[in-house]
Amino acid sequence: MTPAINQAKKTGIHYRIHEYSHDPSAESYGLEAAEKLKLDPARVFKTLVVRLDNRQLAVAIIPVEPQLNMKRVASAARAKKAEMADKKDVERSSGYVLGGVSPLGQKKLLPTFLHNSASGLETLFVSAGRRGLEIELSPNDLLSLTKGIMAELCQ
Repeated sequence: MTPAINQAKKTGIHYRIHEYSHDPSAESYGLEAAEKLKLDPARVFKTLVVRLDNRQLAVAIIPVEPQLNMKRVASAARAKKAEMADKKDVERSSGYVLGGVSPLGQKKLLPTFLHNSASGLETLFVSAGRRGLEIELSPNDLLSLTKGIMAELCQ
C-alpha cells in the first residue's frame, strides 16, 4: 500500500488500482501508463509540483500529453510567477519519487489545481504513489481529497 491508496481507502471513496510493468527507459511515465493500460491519454493525468513566487509549492494535475502553462498555473494560484519545483523539494514535500508522485497522500497538503478537461470525465487516472501503479477515481473525489480547484492549466 502507498500513502495515496491508504488515503483513498480511509475516506471510503470508490477507486480502482491498476498496475503495469514499468520500463525504466520510458521517456514519459504518463504516456507509458496510458499505453500499457490501453487508455486514452486524455484520461491519464500527471502530477507536477511547481514553486509559486519563489516561495510556496503547489500541485498541478494535467493530462499527460499537453504541457503545463506556467502563466496559467500562476494565475490560478493568484501568484505572479510559477516555475517547476526542484526535484529534491518535490520528493521531500510529497514523500514520493519523481515518476511516482501522486496528488493523494502527500506528506503536506499543497494548493492543488486540476486541469479543467477533467470536468468532462467520469473517471481519471493519476499515479498511486509509485511507478507502474495508477489509481482511477472520479475528478470530484480527487478535488475533494486534495481540496483542489479546477482551472485551465495547459497551452
